[in-house]
Amino acid sequence: MNRLSTGIRKLDDMLEGGIPSGFFVALTGEPGTGKSITCQHFAWSGVLEEDKVIYVTTEESKESVLSQASQFGMDLRGAVEEGKAIVIDALLGGDKWSLSSLDPEDMVEKVLEAKRELGYGRGRLIIDSLSAFWLDKPAMARKYSYYIKKVFHKWDLTIMVTSQYAITTSEAFGFGVEHVADGIIRFRRSVRGGVLRRYLMVEKMRQTNHDLRMYLIKIVPNKGIELEGPVSFTREDLALPYGVTERIIRSKIKKERETP
Repeated sequence: MNRLSTGIRKLDDMLEGGIPSGFFVALTGEPGTGKSITCQHFAWSGVLEEDKVIYVTTEESKESVLSQASQFGMDLRGAVEEGKAIVIDALLGGDKWSLSSLDPEDMVEKVLEAKRELGYGRGRLIIDSLSAFWLDKPAMARKYSYYIKKVFHKWDLTIMVTSQYAITTSEAFGFGVEHVADGIIRFRRSVRGGVLRRYLMVEKMRQTNHDLRMYLIKIVPNKGIELEGPVSFTREDLALPYGVTERIIRSKIKKERETP
């Protein structure tokens, strides 16, 4: 099987060498757990492997994404300037590669335009975050996710998307993404001994005998994400407060009832 490196060596090891080509993979979890940096690793790995790289950013500006990547030794700015990658800015915009609204069909058209610009060949598409496209209509999450997966698969694109989750916005958790995804990489966090810790687990990856254990995430200057572990947990280490879990369940039931 042809697999694409995530750009994070230990994560590749957990996935028998990387993400299968053509897959739709969801990174899910709370803000601040490392999802966006993982996306930047995946994009930079694509540049190094001479893939066509398209990066859609909805919650940070293009400049912010390029600046952050450079802090971790990934020259995405240079790749954009050399025509090896395109960043589509759905937050601030201002140039040809921007979106004026968070409409899934507009985003699809812009991504296809970018793929034509970059040319024929294997591509990588990163959407950070996909859940931004249905914040005002969460019941459509599964329908939009399926639509995006179906269209882009025909264009030889391997897709990595993030789906945000926050305690105060359980509506944006993105259950629809998980139903459609070929792979799910879950990001978590906890405070232990007064210190914030971030964790990663591969919960699903089709056609892959993936690692089932939790790993500690380290964010290292000039390097990016490094994984340590596996680590051991009690259930309480990662459990959400009861009220939050209850809201998530109610939200999920409501969405499933509203889905056409």
